[in-house]
Amino acid sequence: MALKFELIKVLGKARRGRIYLPHGIVETPTFMPVGTNANVKLMTPKELEEVGAQIILGNAFHLYLKPGMEVLKFHGGINNFIGWHKPVLTDSGGFQVFSLREGRKVTDEGVLIKSPLDGSKHMITPELSMEIQNAINSDIVMAFDYCAEPGIEYDKAVRALELTTKWAERSLKRIRELSDQAIFGIVQGAFFHDLRERSAREITSMEFDGFAIGGLSVGEEYDITLKMTEFTVPFLPENKPRYFMGAGSPKLIVDLVYNGVDIFDSVLPTRVARHGQALTWIGKLNIRAAKFKFDKSPIEETCTCYTCKNFSRSYIRHLFDRREVLGQILLTIHNLHFMMDLSKKIRDSIEEGTFEKLRGEVLKHYD
Repeated sequence: MALKFELIKVLGKARRGRIYLPHGIVETPTFMPVGTNANVKLMTPKELEEVGAQIILGNAFHLYLKPGMEVLKFHGGINNFIGWHKPVLTDSGGFQVFSLREGRKVTDEGVLIKSPLDGSKHMITPELSMEIQNAINSDIVMAFDYCAEPGIEYDKAVRALELTTKWAERSLKRIRELSDQAIFGIVQGAFFHDLRERSAREITSMEFDGFAIGGLSVGEEYDITLKMTEFTVPFLPENKPRYFMGAGSPKLIVDLVYNGVDIFDSVLPTRVARHGQALTWIGKLNIRAAKFKFDKSPIEETCTCYTCKNFSRSYIRHLFDRREVLGQILLTIHNLHFMMDLSKKIRDSIEEGTFEKLRGEVLKHYD
């Protein structure tokens, strides 16, 4: 099998697990850095390993546009192409159904999407998505789904759900024809409890290797995100990994773990780093603030990342003040190290029975 999941400990609903994949083992809960265009912005693969990343995310639609399937096949997949020798999960392109709405046309067959690069139009079907992800040779493939917009009307949410189910069946059929890559199904249903339950029951009735909670963290209020997750998780099998698509804030991550989720991804830690914001154990820190001009201390005294071991707040502030890209690089290294440290501390606390205490500390500093 391309994926094996081992459940090591359950504490309340929080889970400590281990996923065995072709390119390595992933300890869960864990955060996945996002590498949309075959790189995590401002990070080399070596730096990703040094901060403790176990698995990264790539995007099928963007990699289909550039460099294209032929280049990926030529290299034998994304790992050889980018020099990353650990696991990769690929988003199916379903999120682009949500985000690239200009000129978009959704049909039973698939979605006609306009390229953000040159305006060319592409019909993305479940079958093509699987062929792209097969060319990428990712460890985990995501089924093609329809991510509905926040506040969508009930009848349109039903339509998105029904397409997601049909496309899941077609995705599963096509990837099994191509390879033995692991594949996750995605639960949709917008913000309606009955549709969430229906989607979860339909998707989990299929032979997927894991399951994702989709259609959340797309602009809705925090309480809705959490309530929909809390409602959905009990319909997901205990013996397979659970992935929440699009969670990057420390607060949301500990709350999702509390509700039984195993894997997360988001551009948030790298994006805020490029704007001068550091994630720390006592909350967010704006390195651009004038008070750091004469501050010799690291971003965080207890942090062991390359940035904190070698550079002061004063210097990093200077880099941002002069618009030097090194400042963005150093904060990106720190933020991703923080996310990996958070993930490890969550895993350790579940094993030690102290997760509630850790969650309380995080929630105290991230509101």
